[in-house]
Amino acid sequence: MLDVRRLRILQHLAAYGTVAATADALHLTAPAVSQHLAALQKEAGTPVVEKHGRTLRLTAAGELLVAHTEVILAELAAAESGLAAMKGGRRGTVRISAFASAARTLVPPLFERLTGTGTGTDPAPDNGTGAARDLSLRLFVQEPDEALDELHKRSTDLALVHSYTVLPRSVPAAWEQTVLMEEPVLLALHPDRAGLEGLAAGQPADLSRLAHLPWLTPGPETSCYEMIQRACGAAGFVPDIRASSSDFSVLTALAAADAGAVLVPRMALPDHTAPLSLHPLVRPVSRTVFTVCRAGTGKHPDLRAVLDLLHETATALDDRTAGRPDRPR
Repeated sequence: MLDVRRLRILQHLAAYGTVAATADALHLTAPAVSQHLAALQKEAGTPVVEKHGRTLRLTAAGELLVAHTEVILAELAAAESGLAAMKGGRRGTVRISAFASAARTLVPPLFERLTGTGTGTDPAPDNGTGAARDLSLRLFVQEPDEALDELHKRSTDLALVHSYTVLPRSVPAAWEQTVLMEEPVLLALHPDRAGLEGLAAGQPADLSRLAHLPWLTPGPETSCYEMIQRACGAAGFVPDIRASSSDFSVLTALAAADAGAVLVPRMALPDHTAPLSLHPLVRPVSRTVFTVCRAGTGKHPDLRAVLDLLHETATALDDRTAGRPDRPR
């Protein structure tokens, strides 16, 4: 009979890539991991890993076992979630990986609601789960791809990620996803520059008529950079990039100084900036913000409390911006 603990080690090896990293993640020694893998191969009656240079890689049998292990671990997680709900929740720590603008906009209200300190806000009500009170959060600011990788490695509990209409994001079908909001990508220009381009405040912009402008973009390691490349490419040009920063507050400050044009998701706009002329696009680009958690974990009361509060926060944010002139009609 296959040992679930050894299957879990094999699944971690598939996620982490090396015996050393797997051992570190599971708080085991490398020899112990190797011994468990050898024992698993005996149980399976066929090799599950093979040497590839100085590393190990899964055989076809190993990949088959990992696929089934994901299902087994999901069922175990669902069972644990159900037991935790029956007992009123563990009131533990939920680890969240979120991209920067979500970490700035959506996550701080979670801390306010869960602690009730600093702003006079009352803690979140118990709601019958016992999980909202005394629940702590641990936040990691990461790009979506990195956040999903950490979720796969079980180093985080909840990934707060995004995808663009021009840049879809692939997520394992078995994982649990919840859409929080959809927001437009806006063109930001200095008001005088917008006037020279014949754009009135809030008027939709045709990117194909703005190819001559200098452009400001996030770093090439970000998906937002690829979004701008694709949006400009669809408009028939390659942007002439004059400045690069993964901080949208830097990019919008430069745009306000007439250093160039920038495409920015609405939520990434800083709360306080110098005057900017904001424009939806004639060929709209939007960003979907959503949460992802591993299969079977979404009903755990701790995680459920966080998901409910995130949904409330996102809905309130969307309602506050519903009447803005830059919102696509």
